[in-house]
Parts: sequence; structure tokens; C-alpha cells
Amino acid sequence: MSAVSRKEKADASDVVIIGGGVVGMCVAYGITRHGLSVTVVDEGDDAFRASRGNFALVWVQGKGIDNPDYARWTSASANLWQSFAAELSNEAEMPLFYSRPGGLMACLSENELERRVGALERLHRRVPDTAGFDVLDHAQMKKMLPAIGPEVVGGTYCAADGHVNALRLLAALHRTAGRRGVIYRPGEHVSRIAVSSDGFRIHLGERELFGRKIVLTAGLGNRDLAPQLGLYAPLVPQRGQIMVTEKLEPFLDYPLGTIRQTNEGGVMIGDSKEDVGFDKGTDSRTLATIAMRAIRTFPRLAGAQVVRSWGALRVMSPDGYPIYDQSRQCPGAYLVTCHSGITLAAAHATIIAKAIIADAWPETLHAFSAERFDHVQEPA
Repeated sequence: MSAVSRKEKADASDVVIIGGGVVGMCVAYGITRHGLSVTVVDEGDDAFRASRGNFALVWVQGKGIDNPDYARWTSASANLWQSFAAELSNEAEMPLFYSRPGGLMACLSENELERRVGALERLHRRVPDTAGFDVLDHAQMKKMLPAIGPEVVGGTYCAADGHVNALRLLAALHRTAGRRGVIYRPGEHVSRIAVSSDGFRIHLGERELFGRKIVLTAGLGNRDLAPQLGLYAPLVPQRGQIMVTEKLEPFLDYPLGTIRQTNEGGVMIGDSKEDVGFDKGTDSRTLATIAMRAIRTFPRLAGAQVVRSWGALRVMSPDGYPIYDQSRQCPGAYLVTCHSGITLAAAHATIIAKAIIADAWPETLHAFSAERFDHVQEPA
């Protein structure tokens, strides 16, 4: 091992994580459970932060329709969520408001319902060991959701689905990290990563950090960081727009894939997927379309006041599934990126964290290596 100066020792950690969103903080949380020192470098609120745009669902229904590996991975993480949430909430002394009542998807036409049921049946035939689903008609939906409108012809229900307060989740992760001695460096930009014989030197302008291992969880920022470590992150942004209403009396006992009522009472509505580059703004036409579908589903929302709307960028690989890799060229370097960081939070805090500590990548993660994109040209 090369000599390290006194100052460098002070800025050294067993693991340096680049990215302080939900994905990075879950990995940090999992690693610190095993007593290793961790530094998290976070670019700041001016970054394209996917964590601010998530819908806070812990969702299984329909995940991995064309990818059995992802269906199993999603299901495994969702099944870990109860113990993950209980442990984190207890240590942070902060309720996460996680619940798993099951989730619904409402369909506004018979054709829409037929397509959805067909896709879910195809998934269940390919992956029979994952959570099943029920097909509901209007009357059955009305029994579970009395506020639905007459245009809802039916829908699907999956008992494995749930939701959480995402802001509480991120706050709890940061609070626990601080109590465990994680060094958090907000507002820092990584200019360069250099590989040394005993680890990695992360350059933050004129400052420098040292980590014996490094984990890239910087979302879209991984596109530029990954090649410095012999990794490949062909990621592109996809915008989603969300709105939230004023606080309403509770009327949604179950989350829907595009509509959910938070524990505070506000109703979150979001149902857009837009390829607009790095524009994280909003536009009235898209928001109007989202609002109209929500009103058709729940007519009472027509009188609700929207108090906030925003856009955020999902982190998307070419096929939409996660990229998990360990570098062959630079042992000790890892890439962890996905667009479903809430659902996969429990798996990141347990399975992924243990794999990084042990330098042993589980067989279940091989399907998510970027090697599957060898034929895809890296985006400019």
C-alpha cells in the first residue's frame, strides 16, 4: 500500500459514494450496517435529481412484463421493504408512513382493461413465482374505491403493492447516515476520478478524497463518470410531470399507479413519459391531460386545488431496466443506477450493499450488467 499523508488519511474512507439521492443513501445505509466508513459526495439541488420526482410507490404490478429477471428483482425488493422500513424508521426515530395495502390500476375503457390484463397474464405465465393479480369490474372497484367515477370500467389489483412518504424516506436515510458517522459532502462536483494502486482518488476541484472502493450512484451524471472507471452507463433522461393537490379528507385507501393520496392528505397525480432532453420544466398541455384522466377516474378531484406541479428526469437505460456493474478494469469500482429507486431501495440497502462489501456480485445481478448494451452506441 502506498504512503498516505496525514491530510489524505483524514479525507479517506472505506467507500466513497458519488450521489446522495435515494439510491446512493440506501447503499450507504447498507454498507454502514457492517461497520465500514463511508463518504457521500452529493452535487446539490441544481443536479438533475431523480429523487425529487419519484411517485413514492413500492410497486410490483406489471414490472418486468418483458423481463423475468426484473420481475423477480422487483418482487424480491418489495418483499424486503417491511423489515427495511421498520429498521430505518426505528433508528431514525421518524415514521416513513410505509404501507402495503395492495395497489390498483384503473382502466377507462374495455380495450384498455383487455390490454392490461393480457400483459399481466403474459408476465405471470413467464414468472409464476411473483405476485399475482386480480381483475376487477366496475362494481368491485367501487367497493374498494367508493369515489371512482362511472367511466372506470374496471381495473387490476395486486396485493404486493404499496407506497411510502418519499421525503421522509430520504430524510431518515440522511439522519441515520449522520448518526453512523457518514461524511456527507453536499454541493460538490466531481471533476475527475483517478485510480491508484490502493484505491481511488476523487478530485473535487482543488480538494481530493480517497476511497478504497467507489460506488457511482449519480443518476444521469454516471454517463460521464463511468468511463473513468472502465464502466459503461448509456443513460438518457425521460421527463415525468407530477402535480399535488391541497390536503383533502382521506378517500383513497389504496395507491393507484398514477394517483395516490399521501399521509398528509394531498393527492399526487402523475402519468407522463416525455423525451425532451434535459428539460425538467412543466407544460400546461401535459398537466391538463394528466389532470383530466385523474378527474375521469375520481370526479371529486375536479374541485381540488393544485398547490404544486413540477417536472423531474427519470434515469433511463436503453431498455428501461437497472444497470448494476462492478468494474473489471478497476476492481473496487461499482455502478448502481436505475429509475425505480423507491421500489428497489430495500434491495439496494441489503443485497447490493453486501455485494459491494464482499466484492462478490450475485448471479441475480448479472442480467443487469451494461454488457447487454454492447451493440448500443453510447449517447452523446
